[in-house]
Amino acid sequence: MKETQRAAGGADQRKAVRGSLLLLLGAMIWGAAFVAQRAGMDHLGAFTFSGIRMLLGGLVMIPVAAWTGRRQGQEKADPGTQRKAGLLCGLLLFAATSLQQLGLVQTAAGKAGFITALYVVLVPVAGMLFFHTHQGRAVWLGVGLAVAALFLLCVPAGGFEVEGGDLLLIGCAICFTGQILGVDRYAARVNGAALARDEFLMTGALSMILALFLEPITWEGIRGALIPILYTGIMSSAVGYTLQIIGQRDVNPTVASLLMCMESVFAVLTGALLLGERLTARELAGCALMFLAVILAQTAPALRRKRTHG
Repeated sequence: MKETQRAAGGADQRKAVRGSLLLLLGAMIWGAAFVAQRAGMDHLGAFTFSGIRMLLGGLVMIPVAAWTGRRQGQEKADPGTQRKAGLLCGLLLFAATSLQQLGLVQTAAGKAGFITALYVVLVPVAGMLFFHTHQGRAVWLGVGLAVAALFLLCVPAGGFEVEGGDLLLIGCAICFTGQILGVDRYAARVNGAALARDEFLMTGALSMILALFLEPITWEGIRGALIPILYTGIMSSAVGYTLQIIGQRDVNPTVASLLMCMESVFAVLTGALLLGERLTARELAGCALMFLAVILAQTAPALRRKRTHG
């Protein structure tokens, strides 16, 4: 019996390691996407850019979803559950990506990456509020550090007014929190590739509807933004979010959010390397506090379990 339990535990651990590596790879892809998103908006409006790249991601995922469905032999969920998951996660992804894209118009890529990482603190807090999971004092300390970090990142020295782009990115972090929890709820019960497909197609369709009413759409702009569209559509959307859905199946959502928040580190690195962006000492201090809040919020539950079980 014990040998069987050890074997099962080893298999679960291997799955968790594989899932963690997939999430880290997704974070690398997303970090570089902040640069591509800013570059793309030199030629297209925010909704147009999001719409085209998400529709591209959805189209790429159509044959992938069909192949995985055949490989499984049958859908992991009934069609109603599959549609419900796609609707919920798609609406949250649409809100998050729209706010992020609009925020990037006014905010540097590296700074935007760290503000977006606020979801890593919000995930355990939301779990406590909506799913009654207990959080210790360390998590609340992490929340306080995150608020302090946001003040340093978003509020100019000598002023108390948060910039408009920063507010949009905070809203983006809240929506990504919902999307992460939604994926955690459904990932093990549905066809993951089909969920990604439905998320992208819904986000792309809603974005293009708004773009038709709010933004000029030209072939010249699309040609100018072609490389950022291809990267964010294929790599960031189709590959990155699929890695999230697959990786989260075997990883605790709190640990998953820690790994995914590493996109902020890669955003700073790629922003500095490719765009020549530099953060001020105040903003660097905010980044350090945010990273400390992230680590504290994610390691506190594991430390509490270790103390409980000796």
